[in-house]
Amino acid sequence: MSLVSPTDIRNIALIGHGGSGKTSLAEALLLAAGVTHSLGLIEKGNTVADYSDEAKVHKHSLTNTILDLSYQGKQINLIDTPGSGDFGIMAMAALPAVETVALVINAQAGIEPLTRRLMERATERKLCKVIVINKIDAENIDLAALVEQIRETFGPECLPINLPAGGATKVIDVFDHAAGDSDFTSVAEAHTQIIDQVVEVDETLMEKYLETGEVEHDKLHAAFEKALRTGHLVPICFTCARHHGDPTQAVGIKELLDIIVKLFPNPAEGNPKSFTRDETTFAVEPDPDKPLIAHVFKVKNDRFGKVAAFRVHQGKVTKDTQLYVNDSKKPLRTSHIYRLHGGEHREVEAIVAGDLGALVKVDEVPFDGVLHDHPGDNHVKFKGASLPEPMYGLAVTARSRGDEAKIGDALHKLAEEDPTLRIHRDTTTHETVLMGVGEMHLRITLDRLKSKYGVEVDTKPPTIAYRETIQGKAEGHHRHKKQTGGAGQFGEVYLRIEPLERGQGFEFSNDIFGGSIPGQFIPAIEKGIRQVMATGCVAGYPMQDIKVSVYDGKHHPVDSKEVAFVTAGKRAFQDAVNKAKPALLEPIVHVEVTVPSSHMGDITGDLSGKRGRIQGTDMLPGDIAVIKAQCPLSEMTNYQSQLKSVTGGQGSFTMELSHYEPMPPNIQSQIVAQYKPREEED
Repeated sequence: MSLVSPTDIRNIALIGHGGSGKTSLAEALLLAAGVTHSLGLIEKGNTVADYSDEAKVHKHSLTNTILDLSYQGKQINLIDTPGSGDFGIMAMAALPAVETVALVINAQAGIEPLTRRLMERATERKLCKVIVINKIDAENIDLAALVEQIRETFGPECLPINLPAGGATKVIDVFDHAAGDSDFTSVAEAHTQIIDQVVEVDETLMEKYLETGEVEHDKLHAAFEKALRTGHLVPICFTCARHHGDPTQAVGIKELLDIIVKLFPNPAEGNPKSFTRDETTFAVEPDPDKPLIAHVFKVKNDRFGKVAAFRVHQGKVTKDTQLYVNDSKKPLRTSHIYRLHGGEHREVEAIVAGDLGALVKVDEVPFDGVLHDHPGDNHVKFKGASLPEPMYGLAVTARSRGDEAKIGDALHKLAEEDPTLRIHRDTTTHETVLMGVGEMHLRITLDRLKSKYGVEVDTKPPTIAYRETIQGKAEGHHRHKKQTGGAGQFGEVYLRIEPLERGQGFEFSNDIFGGSIPGQFIPAIEKGIRQVMATGCVAGYPMQDIKVSVYDGKHHPVDSKEVAFVTAGKRAFQDAVNKAKPALLEPIVHVEVTVPSSHMGDITGDLSGKRGRIQGTDMLPGDIAVIKAQCPLSEMTNYQSQLKSVTGGQGSFTMELSHYEPMPPNIQSQIVAQYKPREEED
């Protein structure tokens, strides 16, 4: 079997807001490429992309799905990503695996909140971008106005590469051709605009174009690729994955495949991915003969066991290769390698640089892990997915006594698959807390817990991830002395604390002079302080943004032990915190609410009543308003149902952690009063 060349590979992530038609577009592309023989339909539950039982029940994508197709001799790897509700941010996990993102926009809905966020993330990662306006056959739409809105929002570099014609029954290529009739605007004008934009990145082409007014089309590919790579051009394509007159017919799909094959960058042409080795940045080369470097961008647990999907950035993975995972010194042998296609696993001999593959039964391979083939290369790091921190929590307990042993393992497997899910054991309340992006995210996660692992749980109201800090400087002191008849315990610590800038975390300084505390006990003091940092001091929440300086103390030549200085450090730190104006920090989220403009006053008033700060509003076509605000997370825990009630189901919102800030004193007093710390043993 001959291996595919990196130059013949195209990696594309389909991203966009829920309802834009990404999965339908993927199904249409599979059909047009001859991979399938009939169009998969979401309502029938027979799509290749949404193969899981949960996706079929909810009728929208819940995770990133890899689709494998070949067209005109090119290997095309599509990643269909979720866009609905709390699952839309999962699309961000797919971005490190591709060169190009296709941002799918619903022609009826226009630019929606998640659309903006995903475009920003793709730009941050320096990915090539294309915009696909889907559902162009819908009634009461203004495509010319939508194109202008796109250019106003994302920049004038967004230009049509084709145009709808014949009442949205076909599309006309305006990159190759300058003549024809479209449903709006001039084909000749659109042709001139995109050629002008492309030649601007190449001085030689620009000079010739200015002299002759034309450039041979076969000389434009390199300039087109450079324009994509530098963000100088964002092509706009028009499609209808499912025509309203006949769902089995599509518009602009084969044209999109042609664009992917002819104009989208291959792994050698896209912006190189940057890795670090011993803190030094280096760019990988999509060369199969170089040492292997791969990145894991998806993990799932299915009937085959744990499956890790990876992108090979350099080298190749073959059967019986010895792989090393992150800093592990123990090798992993790859007896089988697969391509993923929806829920199918297709075994192959090798995966070369630039391509996507998968390993199965690999418990030791985590999401965002780096794979390499050299035991001495264990300092290679990669900045993978930049995902928002989960903010919405539920305390969960097994409903049946027999499930208590199973719940931990089941939750751990779900968290392996979903990088936006966190599980931690609260040492203060003795609760298992499940943290997610929002209410829908956790609700569907608990549904999966029941359907996939047979575990039912009871839940308590959301747990808000508050933090503790200090607002002033103070000194603390504690002498720990314990005599038990034999050898005793002795340790005395003096320390100072002061606040750090928000987000700086924790800083420990050893300012002991003269040996009043021997050096071997300093780590024990820090250990005690870190224990308090983890469990809190005034309300049971983790502490942050504090600098601690240990400057004096005493020891005993016989009774001083590590355990004594752990306790002394802990108590001295608690003493100082209580004097340093302790404060509770609450998470503040950035919220974008999209509603009909008739509800704008109701929403802004409601957000203000939730201690929210309105940041601004945008008016969109179709009499739609986008309200931007910052609100305390504690006020937003039931917002989904509230918004539905206020707008009659016509509103939607996105929410992402912005920062932490001190909460009002009256609310802090209530939370501190509810806290009953458990007695700690000395």
